[in-house]
Amino acid sequence: MKITLIVVGKTTDKRINDLVGEYAARVGHYITFDIEVIPELKNTKALSEQQQKEREAELILKSLKDGDWLVLLDEGGKEFRSVEFSNYIQKRQQTVPRRMVFLVGGPYGFAPSIYAKANEKISLSRMTFSHQMVRLFFVEQLYRAMTIMRGEPYHHE
Repeated sequence: MKITLIVVGKTTDKRINDLVGEYAARVGHYITFDIEVIPELKNTKALSEQQQKEREAELILKSLKDGDWLVLLDEGGKEFRSVEFSNYIQKRQQTVPRRMVFLVGGPYGFAPSIYAKANEKISLSRMTFSHQMVRLFFVEQLYRAMTIMRGEPYHHE
């Protein structure tokens, strides 16, 4: 199984980019992992929130492949402790045949078409984080999950 994180828009903060890159490289020691960036929409001032979500959805759907297992990172999704998330990833490794895709939406969330396409929703927290920080938190938690699976000392419980 391959894990892909799809995000809408670039991270503009070099420090966050560097940390995301560091954790992504660490994850790469355990599993095939990549991050795909969908470009931010241009000239969004003339668009309603719903129109913006629909346009983003078109781009997101183009980036998905047949057989992808789509997991939305959504505030209304299931919450896990780190050990539980590790167990979740381990189970999905046995059941997802190709690519498990985690998706971070744009500033207004997801269009109904994306919710309809999703297999699952998970939440990193009930708090709201910037889309830039969500990338870092997710990649760090994925790395933590891998070390928990291997019994390595990164996570302390």
